Amino acid sequence: MGVAILRLMRPKQWTKNFLVFAALLFAIRFREPASVQAALLCFAAMCLASSSVYVLNDVLDIERDRAHPVKRKRPLASGQLGLPVAVVVGIVCLAGGLGLAALLNRTTFVIVATYLVLQLAYNVRLKHLPIADVFTISVGFVLRAAVGAAAIVALISPWLLFCTGALALQLGFSKRRHELILQGDRVEESRATLKAYSRASLDALVVMSACGAALFYGIYSILSDTARTHPGLFVTSLFVFYGVSRYVFLAFSNDEGGEPETLLFTDPHMVFSVLGFLLTAVLALLGLRIPILDGYQKL
Repeated sequence: MGVAILRLMRPKQWTKNFLVFAALLFAIRFREPASVQAALLCFAAMCLASSSVYVLNDVLDIERDRAHPVKRKRPLASGQLGLPVAVVVGIVCLAGGLGLAALLNRTTFVIVATYLVLQLAYNVRLKHLPIADVFTISVGFVLRAAVGAAAIVALISPWLLFCTGALALQLGFSKRRHELILQGDRVEESRATLKAYSRASLDALVVMSACGAALFYGIYSILSDTARTHPGLFVTSLFVFYGVSRYVFLAFSNDEGGEPETLLFTDPHMVFSVLGFLLTAVLALLGLRIPILDGYQKL
């Protein structure tokens, strides 16, 4: 039962919550033990809060999941766990997430609560509305980045939030595209909104959001206050552009957009992009100088 409960909480999905560390990195607070501790506590809060949402999703969608070729293996849909156990797990995760958020500060608690209310609206209504379904998921990612800043009491650039939202749209539309192809003529059985989408529309939406993510991060890496103080941050945009391009390539050529959290750690190019981004970001924020960019901050 323990393994089934852990699967119900979807720990693989916790990788999305790494976004809470964005402010810790870009505000250059990763050298402060108190800030690191607050960010880790925030990460734990978001993991528990998001797990409560996943439990709710599985409870509400149990019949649809049974019609899905992959989701039917989930603990509730497959019968490995009973409904009462799932409800208890969901309540414990909800209380734990809100409790940890409250330990940090009021703003963190409000953002986590807002995230939960948004996810409730998504599961009850918004996931049945095309475009609105993926935009709701995108806002959830933006809130993850925002709550990380709130936890350490730091500011975060709107350009970085725009990039986060656009990147989430890319992942969301890629996932819808994958599901549409995978389900074929049975699209309505697992997700009602899939009938409203077409492959051509999803192709366009994936490309549009990918371009937006790359553009917004490019602007952040050049024009933000952090970038003007640390012009070497521009180098990180190369890894962002490569990672975004690689993901579009995989989604279109191999139809691998179904599990972005898996691709992130299994595709060598994606791993290279993430590690290269983190390395160059840390070096830039610690004072890496690039001669041809040194004079830019004075412009």
